Amino acid sequence: MTVSTEASVAVLPPGGPATSDGPIPAARRGPGARAALLLVEAAVAFAAALVLPLLARGFRLNPLDRIAQVSGLAAIQLRFALLGLLLVAAVGVALRFRKGRHFDLSARIAAAGIAGLASGFVAAGAVVALHGTPWPMFGLNGDSGRIVEWAHAVANGRPSGSPVYPPAPLYTLGYYAEFFRGGNTAYAFKDLQILGAAAFGPLVYLCWRMLLSPVRALAFGVAPAFALIDAYKPYSQTVLVLLVPVLVALVVCLGRSARQDWRPLLLKGAGFGALLGLLFLTYSGWFLWSAAGVFFAAALYFPWRAGRAGRLKGAGFLAATLAAFLVVAGRYLMVMLTEGQSTKDYNFRFDNFTDPAYYLMWRTDMPGKVGEWPPPGEYGGVGLFALVTFVCLGAAIWLGLRKPMIVTIAAMFISAWVMRMYIASHMYETQTVQLYTRTNNQLLYCGLLLCALVAHLVSQRIAARRAEQPGDGASTPAVRGLPAREGAVIGTLCALLLLLGTVSSAMSDRYMPAKENTYRILPWVSHTITEKDGSCPKYAPGGTCSKDGDQSWLDFIR
Repeated sequence: MTVSTEASVAVLPPGGPATSDGPIPAARRGPGARAALLLVEAAVAFAAALVLPLLARGFRLNPLDRIAQVSGLAAIQLRFALLGLLLVAAVGVALRFRKGRHFDLSARIAAAGIAGLASGFVAAGAVVALHGTPWPMFGLNGDSGRIVEWAHAVANGRPSGSPVYPPAPLYTLGYYAEFFRGGNTAYAFKDLQILGAAAFGPLVYLCWRMLLSPVRALAFGVAPAFALIDAYKPYSQTVLVLLVPVLVALVVCLGRSARQDWRPLLLKGAGFGALLGLLFLTYSGWFLWSAAGVFFAAALYFPWRAGRAGRLKGAGFLAATLAAFLVVAGRYLMVMLTEGQSTKDYNFRFDNFTDPAYYLMWRTDMPGKVGEWPPPGEYGGVGLFALVTFVCLGAAIWLGLRKPMIVTIAAMFISAWVMRMYIASHMYETQTVQLYTRTNNQLLYCGLLLCALVAHLVSQRIAARRAEQPGDGASTPAVRGLPAREGAVIGTLCALLLLLGTVSSAMSDRYMPAKENTYRILPWVSHTITEKDGSCPKYAPGGTCSKDGDQSWLDFIR
């Protein structure tokens, strides 16, 4: 079988990132114009991500009261909906104004804005949850306490408590605290938890823009990622949802390397290497689960048949990528290779006692009230969600067998599955966990992406058939009675606005303070720790607090 190196979408064209969902004229802009438009999208996305957290700072409520929490979530949802509807309305107005000349630009801005608003919703939820306390979620307990301590150490020139822990979050926190919090890494960590959650949507959106046009990036890249958004340690999940599109784009560029000039090819390779190095420094675990699948995809799409010159360009692209990666993260990679093998994880958590083939929900070490688990399924113990995921995986491979995007994501899914079973199969013998349950997140994300990309591939076929039909040049013709593209764009934006608003509310609610064995205990503890000046947080239960805060969470893990 001859493998095509053509991507299923407009991936990294010679002038820059993929263009809008609109007609071909948008793609005829020069590289400078396309770069300027992408900068506009980035500015809109990041600005939108900050709006809701800033508005939430003005709420007056007791975050430990459940009615206040519900009111806070409703207040955020109301503002999210109104702002999102304004963006969608602007798209509708642009369709009517000057014969739709600015429709594509408005759709581009709306997609970027909704991506930012969605993660800003979760950040605003964290603002509400931590209202009245300067401490980060969980205060100085657990992972939060260790991160705060290690960040303070590295900011003062001392080694952290763990050489294998990703250094980027520690240095970022340490230096942020020095500049903005007078060296108080604990109080600074609260800021970065909120800012990290807010940046999630814009970062994911911009990475998927390397592969997909604006509305498609929002629908098929950003929406699946929100199943994983996290306000406690936002950097680990953010790395996963960024790594997938970056690796896919890398494979696509490799497949096209034989047709590119040397200078842009090497610059792209160096750019990919530097970006992957930064992600590796931020959280390295996903690289382990993904490595086998990415190597398979890279070998499959290497320009083997492009002649000696083509193969040389492919090798040069990979060499530039590797060199830049080693420049950025080579030292940490050596630490992981030498000391990572001796680091053992002996902490058996809730998910280590469940069926290893079940990955659809990760309950963490604070699972809450759990009955029968995994939940009983309709088909041989397997639920409908799992069935749909596997069917979509097969359908995506069927429809996109020759497309690097589909093959790479499917390979990453299979790679994580194999690594998961390998480590779990040795768990009894070694009495170690090695964090294999973290593969839940990668399997879920890749599975959701493949489900979304089935719709993407089908819509592409519809668009191709539309392009074959003659039009009057004023608008996009319909296909056998289907409405024109403009209506599909507006309808998709409306649906995604409601979907992301609902998901963001649910993900915010999981961090509303409560004294129970779930992640709700994290902000609860933050309200029970004595502040630096000796006073209690404003809403401390009963007006009492202590140096270490409420330690009842220890009873949950015993």
